[in-house]
Amino acid sequence: MGRGYIVEDAVEVYLSGLCELQAGPIAGLLIGQCTPQRDFVIMAARTPEKTEPTGVTVNSVDKEWVTEHARQVSRMLPGGLSVLGVFIITDAEAKETLTLLRQLVFSVENLISSEHLWSPADDDVTDCVTLHINSKTRKTVCRTFDVSDNKSIAKPADWKYQSGLCSSWSMVSCCLNMDVVVPLPVHRTSNQIMDKCLKEGLKMWVHQIESGICLIDGKKFPDDSELTAGQKRNTRQMHTAQLFITPEQQRLTDVVQRCGGSVSVRGAIHSRAYLQSNRPKARLAEKLLKRDVISTVTTRVQMLLEELLTAEYESNSSCQEKPQTEQFCLPRRVFCPIKGVGPVCVCDYQFSDESLSEVTDRLKEMMDINAAEDNLDTRQEIIPEITENQEEFPMETKPESMTNTYIGVALAGVVAMLASAASLLYFSDF
Repeated sequence: MGRGYIVEDAVEVYLSGLCELQAGPIAGLLIGQCTPQRDFVIMAARTPEKTEPTGVTVNSVDKEWVTEHARQVSRMLPGGLSVLGVFIITDAEAKETLTLLRQLVFSVENLISSEHLWSPADDDVTDCVTLHINSKTRKTVCRTFDVSDNKSIAKPADWKYQSGLCSSWSMVSCCLNMDVVVPLPVHRTSNQIMDKCLKEGLKMWVHQIESGICLIDGKKFPDDSELTAGQKRNTRQMHTAQLFITPEQQRLTDVVQRCGGSVSVRGAIHSRAYLQSNRPKARLAEKLLKRDVISTVTTRVQMLLEELLTAEYESNSSCQEKPQTEQFCLPRRVFCPIKGVGPVCVCDYQFSDESLSEVTDRLKEMMDINAAEDNLDTRQEIIPEITENQEEFPMETKPESMTNTYIGVALAGVVAMLASAASLLYFSDF
């Protein structure tokens, strides 16, 4: 028997609307959560059209364009959510699109997984879904492919719609302070080389995150225990987590090395993971939260490098002869609820020189979400600011005679200042 997919009924409405467009083939992504038993699809997002119009045959679907779209969307998904597969709406028969869908789903998975720095787990689901919808007959054909096997063949899958699918999903969140130094090679000729070096340098930090101790609501749960044990089922639960990381013992030869500079990533990040409400396990919550921590940090570093590459930063700075230290603000994380399907959110990253309208524009382009600026949750991270002496965090003190209320305000101010200094990237040349 094939895998089962429980699908939010808002997805059915969305896909039906795309069928009404009577355009050429429409491709897009299916987003949700995988579990060993079944998968949950909570939204679909069409791939935006290119500036240049394409033809109207099935062969006109641009695989590279869809794959890049999947990479961008994957960056905008918090822990617990992922790109589960692809869909295509066309007037062609399902069998005529089978090869195309197979190529798409493998291409999408290969590119997304290439950006993951975490270690795969034995219980990770490797089946990805493909959905074909005939725009004329509205017939739907759902199949899966095992992307871990290049010789995988299509398997039929069950596709069922359900209302209010994730209205009661649980959320686990944490705030993590970080100060990571990554060495850079003596000779770096391009930002692509720097990107590779940063990924390699972050691996030790990633291992520390994966092996760190996670407390949820102040307790260390046994791996197989239910996160919501003893609580009312099918109700939304919100949990606060803490990650404790112990630096690993290193040999002297591992620490001392010749390098041409370093990158220091400092600040505080907000991380979160969503879990479907059918008896979520503490082990799963910890795994998804840790992966979100790793993903949100590496995504921001990659985004900044892409910005520098576009601006030809390296060619401009290569002429400087004196060693220098440059400071850059990594983008802050902004959350947006998925309309019509409850409290689950997606996210975007806002650079300090960007307005919220640019965030809503990207949400519309990448995920086809019509979000107003008032819908955005900007409270979790404050836009970082570079000061002349970023090493010092000013703190306003209060007289001891102040009440507890004022003490709380003072503490909140300190947290805000730490958050405002979050995600600073330092490039140093020795």
